[in-house]
Amino acid sequence: MVEKSRELAVRPGRPVGHVTRGTTAANRMRRVDRWLCGTHASVLTRAARPLVVDLGFGAAPWTAAELFRRVRAVAPDAELMGLEIEQARVALARAVEEPGLSFELGGFELATPRPPRVVRAFNVLRQYEEKDVPGIWATMAARLDPGGVLIEGTCDEVGRTAAWVCLGQEGPRTLTLAVNPWLVSRPSDVAERLPKALIHRNVPGEPVHRLLAEADRAWDRAAAHGAFSPRQRWAAMARALTDAGLALGRAPYGGRVLGGPARWRLGELTVPWSVARPADGPLAG
Repeated sequence: MVEKSRELAVRPGRPVGHVTRGTTAANRMRRVDRWLCGTHASVLTRAARPLVVDLGFGAAPWTAAELFRRVRAVAPDAELMGLEIEQARVALARAVEEPGLSFELGGFELATPRPPRVVRAFNVLRQYEEKDVPGIWATMAARLDPGGVLIEGTCDEVGRTAAWVCLGQEGPRTLTLAVNPWLVSRPSDVAERLPKALIHRNVPGEPVHRLLAEADRAWDRAAAHGAFSPRQRWAAMARALTDAGLALGRAPYGGRVLGGPARWRLGELTVPWSVARPADGPLAG
């Protein structure tokens, strides 16, 4: 793992990016995979043989193979390509290849046979600086198939807490926080898993800090719902954020907590990027 950021190495014929630590575990990406297949099924089904890329699948191919199975349940003709910048990881992963599932050497340049419909890049940008993020996002988004999505984020070692940004070719669209409601004390527990674009912005005066503070207050007010289950408490928290915004007629939450109760009960909270984007810098626009 590279401990400090460097300029992206762009060399002819070489993958773009730095080698990551490669830590992975079975079922670690279940929350983001469930969200993708549940909320963006049409992205997969509206394209013939949609190509899904798992960028930086790590030292073992387990989570790439799991994504392949989950996507195939939605789009039976989907194909998945795992990309890694380290040749030894690719060689190891090829032992589990099967029709529709392959592994290649690659990085942010996404040198795939055709534009990918979906790119999942998880736990890849943690080693970079915040200033690197816009360029990396732009490099990957430019390679997307029209109508495709890039999902970039971070999760803990076993997938209990996660956060990700969903982007299209035009840029970031939404931020999703996802947790196991039984294993968090409050919504802001996810702060340490915010994507690189936001993790250093969780300070007073920043929109993402306000989002987490408002979510914590709503969580506290929803304590009685915990008698039914932590899932119900999380859903009540999300509903309270929406209702408070609607009642007061103010941004950022008025009618803009996305997904609805079915998603909220899964421990998800999705908001437009405009709710959480940095207050200044290239990602503020």
